[in-house]
Amino acid sequence: MKILILPGDGIGPEVTREAAQTLQLCAQRFGIEISTEEAPFGGIAIDERGTSLPDDVLAKARACDAILLGAVGGPKWDNPNAKVRPEQGLLGLRKELGLFANLRPVKIVPQLIDAAPIKADILRGVDLLVVRELTGGIYFGKPSGEREGANGREAVDTCVYTEEEITRVLRASFELARQRRKKLTSVDKANVLSTSRLWREVAVRMAKDYPDVAFENVLVDAMAMHLIRRPRDFDVVATENLFGDILTDEASMLAGSMGMLPSASLGEAKNSLGHPRGLYEPIHGSAPDIAGQDKANPLASILSVGLLLRYSAGAEAPADAIDRAVGQVLDAGWRTPDIAQPNTRTVGCRAMGEHVRDALSRG
Repeated sequence: MKILILPGDGIGPEVTREAAQTLQLCAQRFGIEISTEEAPFGGIAIDERGTSLPDDVLAKARACDAILLGAVGGPKWDNPNAKVRPEQGLLGLRKELGLFANLRPVKIVPQLIDAAPIKADILRGVDLLVVRELTGGIYFGKPSGEREGANGREAVDTCVYTEEEITRVLRASFELARQRRKKLTSVDKANVLSTSRLWREVAVRMAKDYPDVAFENVLVDAMAMHLIRRPRDFDVVATENLFGDILTDEASMLAGSMGMLPSASLGEAKNSLGHPRGLYEPIHGSAPDIAGQDKANPLASILSVGLLLRYSAGAEAPADAIDRAVGQVLDAGWRTPDIAQPNTRTVGCRAMGEHVRDALSRG
């Protein structure tokens, strides 16, 4: 496998370093031949190259089998009026590679159930998968920007979805539901938005092709409440780009910390192994306030390596081994500051990565 590593900004290089070393160890243990290459992306690429997604980096992304990403952004590049911003690189990479489905698993880690801000009896047994559409919606619609209006400055953003975009992400969601507990919840705002009414129409029609999958439509505002009140009731949750962005951050609190949640962004294109070429990253941001202090939690990035092996390599055994190793480390009481609890042992980013690799080596 050819793996492109994009460490990014803030804590991105720190957590990605631990993930990349874990990937190398897994490859050795399970006989997977890999080659890796790093490239600048996001804010660091703006500083070095004047753009967040240089042309040669995009070419490398198109040629690789999978991408491991850190995080992008930070105060240095926060000017919303800047012509070039780190987030443009991430949106552009998803768009150019056709990565239309973002998979964010939210599974409660028993060892951390008391670290979550929600009551333990609500969290026990939570195991859901949010599928967020990535290449359409308000993030990409035109026109978008500020302009002079009759009463002064005004701003406009356009939300556009095609039936094809909706169909492909819902098809992926139904297929994933078939592989899990056979339940799909489609989230929209059909009582207000035209794009959501089209989304719901397509979802209802497609549900007839999947009679073995229990299907329901839920409005996004109600879903925000249900995620906190009864998260165990959900299996696969499919939604459009903006709603998915918001709901998955909310769902991260079910796990106690964003530092625990990986993600996979997949498209229709296949890699050299015949599996989906994907982009794998922790859902957390660049956390510039703790960058370079060895305080970051690398577990979401390490777990993202597990998703990479599962989806882009078709390698279930090493993916399962990573999950078990993380569980063993937590069982042993090791914690980074964001998930620290009484009677646990707090370590830094580098040490946590070493503990996971030690568990992998023993396993």
